[in-house]
Amino acid sequence: MNTPVGEFGVQDASVSAAGSVAGIAAGSGQRVLLVDDETSFLKALGITLRAHGYQLDLAGSGDEAIALAASRHPDLIILDLGLPDTDGLQVLAAIRAWSSVPVLVLSARDSEGDKVSALDYGADDYVTKPFAINELLARMRALLRRAVSLQEPLGCVETEHFVIDLAAMEVRDRSGGHIRLTPTQWKIVEMLARNHGCIVSQRQLLKEVWGDGYDRETNYLRVFMTQVRHKLEPDPSRPRYFHTEPGIGYRFVP
Repeated sequence: MNTPVGEFGVQDASVSAAGSVAGIAAGSGQRVLLVDDETSFLKALGITLRAHGYQLDLAGSGDEAIALAASRHPDLIILDLGLPDTDGLQVLAAIRAWSSVPVLVLSARDSEGDKVSALDYGADDYVTKPFAINELLARMRALLRRAVSLQEPLGCVETEHFVIDLAAMEVRDRSGGHIRLTPTQWKIVEMLARNHGCIVSQRQLLKEVWGDGYDRETNYLRVFMTQVRHKLEPDPSRPRYFHTEPGIGYRFVP
C-alpha cells in the first residue's frame, strides 16, 4: 500500500543542523532494522531516523529481514506486516524463535484482530499508518530503554507518586510507606512494570496472572485494573500510569 510521505509525518522531520545534532544524541548510534516493501517509504523514513542518530539497515522482504536480523544484530526492528514474499507475522515468529530483540510493528492494518495477533506473535508495540513521526520516535525510545533495563539487575521502577520495587515485590509511596496490594493485583502491576512502555495484551496478562484457560476472561482484567488504579493512580478516572489500549491490552508508562 503506497503511503504518501506527508501522510505519516516524515516530511515534517526535516531538521536543521542544530536539530540534527540533537537527534544524533537521541539515537546514540543504535542500530535499527526497518522492514517494508515500499521503497519510497523506506527511503523517507530512513532519512528521518538517520537524522535522529540511528544506524539503519533496510529490508524489502521477509527473507531479507530475517537474514539481516541474524547477521546485523539490530537493537530494534520496525516491521511492516504486508510483505511481498511472506506475511509479517511469520517473519516475527521466525525472529522470535531465536531472538528477543524489540519489535515494533508499523502497519496500515488497523483492526483490533491484527494488533492482538501481532502482540501474541511477540511484537512489543504496534503503530498504525498513517502516523506522527514524534510518536514513532517516542515508542522507539521506550522500547530501547526497556531492552537496556532488562539486561540490568532487577530493581525499582519509579514514578512521581509511587515506586515499584521488583526485587522486594512491593509498592511504596514516595515517603516510603507500603501500599498494600493483593497477590493478583501485584502480579498485574509486576508484569506491566517489567514491560513498561510496551503494550501487554489481554491474553498475555490473563495467561501470566490466572493461567491457561483464562484467555477469554477479560472481565477479570477490568475489575482488577480498576482496583489497581484506585490504589496507585492520583486520579483513577483519568489514568496517568496504567493506560488501556482498547480491545488490545494495557500499557504502563512510568
